[in-house]
Amino acid sequence: MSLAPFPAARYRRLRRSSQIRDLVRENTLTVDDMIWPVFIRDGDGVEEPVTSMPGVVRRSVDKIVDAAREAADLGIPVICLFPYTDPSLKTKGCEEAWNPDNLTNRATRAIRDAGIDIAIMSDVALDPYNIDGHDGFVRDGKILNDETVEALVKQALSQAEAGVDIIGPSDMMDGRIGALRTALEAEGHQDVTLMSYSAKYASGFYGPFRDAVGASGNLKGDKSTYQMNPANGDEAMRMIARDLAEGADMVMVKPGMPYLDICRRVKDQFAVPTFAYQVSGEYAMIQAGAQNGWVDGQKVMMESLMCFKRAGCDGILTYFAPEVARVLHSL
Repeated sequence: MSLAPFPAARYRRLRRSSQIRDLVRENTLTVDDMIWPVFIRDGDGVEEPVTSMPGVVRRSVDKIVDAAREAADLGIPVICLFPYTDPSLKTKGCEEAWNPDNLTNRATRAIRDAGIDIAIMSDVALDPYNIDGHDGFVRDGKILNDETVEALVKQALSQAEAGVDIIGPSDMMDGRIGALRTALEAEGHQDVTLMSYSAKYASGFYGPFRDAVGASGNLKGDKSTYQMNPANGDEAMRMIARDLAEGADMVMVKPGMPYLDICRRVKDQFAVPTFAYQVSGEYAMIQAGAQNGWVDGQKVMMESLMCFKRAGCDGILTYFAPEVARVLHSL
């Protein structure tokens, strides 16, 4: 491309007014791009703050219904459910994961019974139910792949039967997408969507989330044998290709901002619905900076989310979703 030299080319002409800047904007952030992750706990009428995530609370099922209604009223298309499981229900066998009356399934049915027009996404992994804190079964310090996949199938089927629209396998076990797709088809849940956490890294940005779901104290060791090495990019492309071949409808990169290069590569290489999770550590850092007056919280929040769109993402899981929606509606 041959560009005119200065002064024929004055690039500031396209920046001189808000109207012209809007006219030539390359990317747009909308409420439709948001998925709101929320945390469920037992009880009634409970909204319990998560200390490491300012502004985020664990909600009892009745309050989750209120949150879903709030999200729908704001135009947020999807709410994503994560359970804070009572420690007494955590076992090595993780049986609570596929209990029809576990927190996720009860919240899903409650939202459905309330007639709220919103899509529901769920998490498929064993860590909220595992006394060892891992996403899979643990034997002699080793994470068991194939046995875990069998359990994930039972968990996903229980969620589909409760009325979940989008299942998000976040476990990073090999072969789980194919197993989940086969089981969902066989049980008549062919319309349930799989958003695979295909490129989920063994990141240090997950700490506040583990606090929120009560997994921090249980975790023995780390998750590096199944989550990806942060140094690797080509491996992420192989994970994406495999999950798509096995039946994933959408794919996710997690964490978000530290991996925008991966988001861009995924979109360019595969041209499929691509999502990123602005994880708890990213959220907590922005909130901490804002609360200490180090950054303009609203401006950084909006800028951080626009970065995902520029990197090629079709949508973002973010704890900021309601706040972003209010900002966008005020513009």
